[in-house]
Amino acid sequence: MTNNVQATMLANVAEIFDKHVPFHNLLGMDIKRYDIEGVEVVVNMKPELIGNIHQQILHGGVTATVLDVVGGLTAFSGLVASRDDWTLADLEKRIQTLGTIDLRIDYLRPGRGEVFSGTGTVIRAGNRVSVCRMELHNEQGDHIAFGTGTYMVG
Repeated sequence: MTNNVQATMLANVAEIFDKHVPFHNLLGMDIKRYDIEGVEVVVNMKPELIGNIHQQILHGGVTATVLDVVGGLTAFSGLVASRDDWTLADLEKRIQTLGTIDLRIDYLRPGRGEVFSGTGTVIRAGNRVSVCRMELHNEQGDHIAFGTGTYMVG
């Protein structure tokens, strides 16, 4: 598989996750970067995302959702990078089965900030199941939460 096929597939997946998933649109998620090297998903704080009205902090469910999306995208990019002989048709079939098996979120500090950025790394890229680690930071670099996710990739 050429790097062009990898880039095309990841661009297609980013388009779907970024523009065509209604819940992602509701939260205001924006995929800033998505390639073989990694992913960055950003959410800007808005009143609808507040989980604690007294402290004005990000809802824990938004944190978990961003980390889950980052994990799924990271797992899929790990799958794309795992072999050189994927066809576009093979990968298009695989993206349809992408799903979360298990998700653990550790909340490290209150979600204070204006812009929250999620990134991820692959711990294990398997043919059927992948495990990833995800992190959420605010615009000041404060580490808000991290997660570990197990994802079905085929």
